[in-house]
Amino acid sequence: MNTNADLLKELRIDRSAPPPPSRRRLWIGLGIAAVVAMVLLLAAWLLAPRAIEVETTVVAAPSAPGSAGGSVLDASGYVVARRMATVSAKITGRVREVRIEEGQHVQADEILATLDPIDADARRDLSAAQLEAARSQVAGVQAQLTEAAANAERLQALVGQQLVSKAQYEQAVAQRDALRAQLATARRNANVADEQLRISTIGVDDTLVRAPFAGVVIAKAAQPGEIVSPLSAGGGFTRTGIGTIVDMDSLEVEVDVGESYIGRVSPGMPVETTLNAYPDWKIPGSVIAIVPTADRGKATVKVRIALDAKDARIVPDMGATVSFLEQARPAQDADAPRLSRVPATVLAERDGAQVVFVVDGDVVRQRTVELGQRIGGNVEIASGVAPGDVLVVNAPDALADGNRVRVKD
Repeated sequence: MNTNADLLKELRIDRSAPPPPSRRRLWIGLGIAAVVAMVLLLAAWLLAPRAIEVETTVVAAPSAPGSAGGSVLDASGYVVARRMATVSAKITGRVREVRIEEGQHVQADEILATLDPIDADARRDLSAAQLEAARSQVAGVQAQLTEAAANAERLQALVGQQLVSKAQYEQAVAQRDALRAQLATARRNANVADEQLRISTIGVDDTLVRAPFAGVVIAKAAQPGEIVSPLSAGGGFTRTGIGTIVDMDSLEVEVDVGESYIGRVSPGMPVETTLNAYPDWKIPGSVIAIVPTADRGKATVKVRIALDAKDARIVPDMGATVSFLEQARPAQDADAPRLSRVPATVLAERDGAQVVFVVDGDVVRQRTVELGQRIGGNVEIASGVAPGDVLVVNAPDALADGNRVRVKD
């Protein structure tokens, strides 16, 4: 019994004892400390100077004196041939033989095709027969005139001796003069027949289609058995040409230059041409001429470019990009200082001076520069930058020395 009583006493709550410590205040304190830390970090991030996003360009090494400068203008165009002809026959006829194929090299006056010569041969034979007839007539009249002249000469002597009448003598003289007129007419007819024979012979030669110049065949347009004509017959069964020939030595490039930039181009200006098919091949050349007319729709002016290289890889209608280069410096300027050329957009004005901003790690350094001449969209810098420097392009007005920057991708 005593034991049970003792156990009940142990189960009784002692209200006089102090309460156990609470954990709620601990969690509240930790939360307040975390909020304060976050506020401090946010304030530090907001107050710290932020990096300015910029675009950059690298200063290239200056070109050596005596060599052509950098590009002042780029334009696109196509390779064209100044001498290209679709060869056709001078007469209408049926093709008997075609002797060309695409890619074949031909020489000037080489026979490319032949037409059926039956009609031309017949006309030539007829003209030859007419010429022979005219010459025979000339010989007959000549014999009659010789006899008539001798007869008139005999009668003239007999008239003086009063052995024949004067009427007989006058009749003989008239016959002689008439034969002389017939002889002149016969000779003119013979000359006409001779010309007709010459023309008929040319007609036979016209059945041979020849190359007008040396070149390469780029198209074959007719086949044996087809009818060709120098004039279009208005249907699909008559060809107007045998083939197309291109003189590969006459290839050049034609580009369209905007009216706003045509002042940068001059005849004889050095250029570099890059074919779209061979982007790593730089072909030197020069400006042949500026065509003195503008395209109203495109606001461009056509410029002809000569290619110094003659290569089988260059073919008509190839796309090309032409870089117009600055004229080479004269030899006497070989000792002149070599200037660095950069885009004019790297220049900025600070306190009335021309400056550039050079990227140094993640900050920029302001440098005052000495300028040379402006060439197109570029400017020469005599001092203040060195090859390999990274310059800020289109610097913001707020950019200053020592600002942190981030280069735009």
